Amino acid sequence: MERESMEFDVVIVGAGPAGLSAACRIMQLAQEQEREVTVCVVEKGSEVGAHILSGAVLEPRALAELFPDWKDMGAPLPTAVTEDRFFFYTSAQKAIKLPNFMIPKPTHNEGNYIVSMGNVCRWLAEQAENLGVEVYPGFAAAEVLFHADGGVKGIATGDMGIAADGEKKASYTPGMELHAKYTLFAEGCRGHLGKQLIRQFSLDQDKDPQHYGIGIKEIWEIPADQHREGLVVHGLGWPLQENGASGGAFLYHAENNQVYLGLITDLNYSNPHLNPFAEFQRWKHHPETLKYLEGGSRIGYGARAISKGGFNSLPKMHFPGGLLIGCDAGTLNAVKIKGNHTAMKSGMLAAEAVVEALAEGESAPADLASFADKVQNSWLHEELYTTRNFSGFMHKFGFLVGSAMVWIDQNIFGGKLPFTLNDAVPDYATLKLASASNKPAYPKPDNKISFDRLSSVFLSNTNHEEDQPCHLTLIDPDVPLEKNLPQYDEPAQRYCPAGVYEIVEDAKGQRFQINAQNCVHCKTCDIKDPAQNIVWVTPEGFGGPNYPNM
Repeated sequence: MERESMEFDVVIVGAGPAGLSAACRIMQLAQEQEREVTVCVVEKGSEVGAHILSGAVLEPRALAELFPDWKDMGAPLPTAVTEDRFFFYTSAQKAIKLPNFMIPKPTHNEGNYIVSMGNVCRWLAEQAENLGVEVYPGFAAAEVLFHADGGVKGIATGDMGIAADGEKKASYTPGMELHAKYTLFAEGCRGHLGKQLIRQFSLDQDKDPQHYGIGIKEIWEIPADQHREGLVVHGLGWPLQENGASGGAFLYHAENNQVYLGLITDLNYSNPHLNPFAEFQRWKHHPETLKYLEGGSRIGYGARAISKGGFNSLPKMHFPGGLLIGCDAGTLNAVKIKGNHTAMKSGMLAAEAVVEALAEGESAPADLASFADKVQNSWLHEELYTTRNFSGFMHKFGFLVGSAMVWIDQNIFGGKLPFTLNDAVPDYATLKLASASNKPAYPKPDNKISFDRLSSVFLSNTNHEEDQPCHLTLIDPDVPLEKNLPQYDEPAQRYCPAGVYEIVEDAKGQRFQINAQNCVHCKTCDIKDPAQNIVWVTPEGFGGPNYPNM
């Protein structure tokens, strides 16, 4: 059975803020010019928003450019930020509230909104469809298609109904080829296809390696007298600093007596015994957090990697036949701890470049170099450029000195210090040997404030068709036991926030077990594996988490 194909002017991979903003803007510009343009968005989640996970405090700058009357249109930005609090957690019991003048200016949240980005993306998808965009959830873009000259031709969605042994089941349906003049890749952090394109076109030549964090998030419903709608809390220090790691915590008071809380652990940590999930569970017991959660109930859980290398890690974002946008390229502003507004802006700039090229007809360039010019001349470039030294400061000088340098850079020099710090060590190469690292003693969960990974994954509504090829592939199946286990005590057992990886003892000895059914598509394994032996590929469409409002 051969694959069928469909032709579009533009195919967009991923219905996140970048992809949907690009789709909306393309159609807006086409309507202004009274031209017909066909746009298709494919999304691997079961519905738009099912795989969206973000803090999220949204800076509405890009949204206001895309839809100036977003408030009247009913955009789901229900909670304006009313107060910022920033803590330095000095121990498991104590914290210092930092005065506002000690906080880098870009991290202040006046004019921003506490939102569910899943719901924002659902709303953006509605606007896109109203403008004439075809949106197809449940279709995983599994393969990049190329023209004979090497340019991108489009994508193919994954086959459905393949058994774990590779044989076709009775339900087998071949994937569909989607051809386009231009294909925009907006898969989010560590996109499976984006990673291939960066390698194939050497888009990261002369760039710092991308750096990442793993963000683990929960949603709680808390007693009304403990709720402060509009309050934004950020924190640094304990517990991560105790184990030589960096990152930060957040707790946002949304509407309906709900709070969004989480911990971001930078994936350049060096202790292979570190468990980011367990660190998050510890942080919830800190008195400054516990005072909000006591008596509450946990109603949501999820995890997602974050691209945080910033300006110095941005790859070239254009290549023949396509563009990388949003977190597929790494447009997050790490100082602000925000990437949604920058992702949206990158998509809108991509839309301008695409529509201008389509207007040229047969003489349109295959490689949209004009996109680079548009980024260069936009506030997106200015914003990312002024934060270019954040990663270098924090990784080279450590938490205390690095934080002071960031403050000086942002508050005194406005991000325009006359030098650039590079951070050339990839996150997977930072682990020390397990034998040379201390082993944290993580307390057992109390099932009131802290929980285990499997009960957490249950709240993420994660599901995959069980009889399908494993989407967590090993280049060399012997590496986990023969290399990673003796050197690093196989860190996949701990860095995965969903309990996917285990070292299991049976009658035949030890084996490396992959529980792919649990995978929440966070991509941490693809990033942090010290041997770079785990390669995340797309499972069947509809698989993965089903987040209602992350």
